Amino acid sequence: MAFTLLKQDQDTKARAGTFFTDHGQIETPIFMPVGTLANVKGVHQRELKNDIRPDVILGNTYHLYLRPGMEVIEAAKGLHQFMNWDRNILTDSGGFQVFSLSENRQIKEEGVAFRSHIDGSHHFFSPEKVMEIQRCIGSDIMMALDECIPYPCDYSYAKDSTARTHRWLDRCLAYLHENPPKYGHQQYLFPIVQGGVYTDLRKQSAEYIAEKDAPGNAIGGLSVGEPTEKMYELTDVVTSILPIDKPRYLMGVGTPVNLLENIALGVDMFDCVMPTRNGRNGMLFTAEGIINIKNKKWQKDFSPIDEMGITWVDLDYSKAYLRHLFSVNEMLGRQIASIHNLGFYLWLVRKARQHIIAGDFLKWKAQMIPKLGQRL
Repeated sequence: MAFTLLKQDQDTKARAGTFFTDHGQIETPIFMPVGTLANVKGVHQRELKNDIRPDVILGNTYHLYLRPGMEVIEAAKGLHQFMNWDRNILTDSGGFQVFSLSENRQIKEEGVAFRSHIDGSHHFFSPEKVMEIQRCIGSDIMMALDECIPYPCDYSYAKDSTARTHRWLDRCLAYLHENPPKYGHQQYLFPIVQGGVYTDLRKQSAEYIAEKDAPGNAIGGLSVGEPTEKMYELTDVVTSILPIDKPRYLMGVGTPVNLLENIALGVDMFDCVMPTRNGRNGMLFTAEGIINIKNKKWQKDFSPIDEMGITWVDLDYSKAYLRHLFSVNEMLGRQIASIHNLGFYLWLVRKARQHIIAGDFLKWKAQMIPKLGQRL
């Protein structure tokens, strides 16, 4: 999975690149819609493929393991076939979901024992088990099992947890070496940098990860409650250490402003539930700012949802119409808002790529940032 760096911005660490898997090309910077349960919530594959057009979407190992289960997915010959998706899929290891079950899990050196959030049944994720599950899923990019360190967290625990994550990574790599892919296409493992909010631990983790010479690398444990400036500071530290010739994935981030700021720090890949989750609740992201479509001020506003948006996704609806759909609790309103937000996120990272290549990314970013965060 060779990563081709097409352009490095002169004024920031922003990069434009390209890499390929057996399911096609991925152009970076890229935003990955979250398809936790083999679907991007509220969005038909038709809209994904024809309107939003992401190079890659994200599935979740924890949720897919519980439902529909590996027996079903393996019988379907993998997640691509099961959900009729012919482009790239990245799977999270499930670590974040397991570790968020603080009342129902126990961390051991061997792995993590946990109880299902669905029915309370008992399960165990070892590094080997997580790799086995992702082999069954057949994702193009797999994540190593890690512990998502909570915030706040004391130094001693963060240090021990990070070291354990490194040992788990070695076990993931050993399992993959002995167990080839199942469905005839190659799968690539991304290790995950941890370390909490401690700069020295982040440096140590990034150095350990970089030594593995993996096809790409991820940065985990950020956007979990720490101040935004701390996220940027630690991302900057990590991207200065991770290899230049490998894609860098910042997990679970974030707002449109977060995306541009982290692109400037050298991040290539992002995912977040925010576009669809916020869209279902009536929050729309646009190039001019954030809209709460439920507000009465939009009742007679017959302008497009986003004046620029009409050029990047075929949603020729007015703000007034969308507000009406939300006011009568019509499912179509949530669908339109979700598609709009995903389209906007993809438009934003693709526009960033264009400006990186053109050589004026910093100027464009300075114009966009004040608008993206304002409430309209």
